Amino acid sequence: MSISEADIHSAIDWMRAADGEALITPGKIYRALGKSADCGGCMPLFLATMRANDNLEVPMQLRGLRRGTTQEPRSCKATQKSSNISTAPFGQS
Repeated sequence: MSISEADIHSAIDWMRAADGEALITPGKIYRALGKSADCGGCMPLFLATMRANDNLEVPMQLRGLRRGTTQEPRSCKATQKSSNISTAPFGQS
């Protein structure tokens, strides 16, 4: 049995109504419908249908996380490794 556009839209609408802050992913939709993406051939059409749904919008408080806008700035604690390898030409140490 295939998944229809109406099935995808209904699953998205149901998830958004249940949790207004949830990130809705293709995997969550497949699980909600009791299906799986066996070969992935339908994924481009599936994603296009998802993107057409008005309820797919990412919640405001979760936007910009890649830019680190909601995270504290952190300093790097990496230290330079010491090496016992000589930079002198071979045979001259």
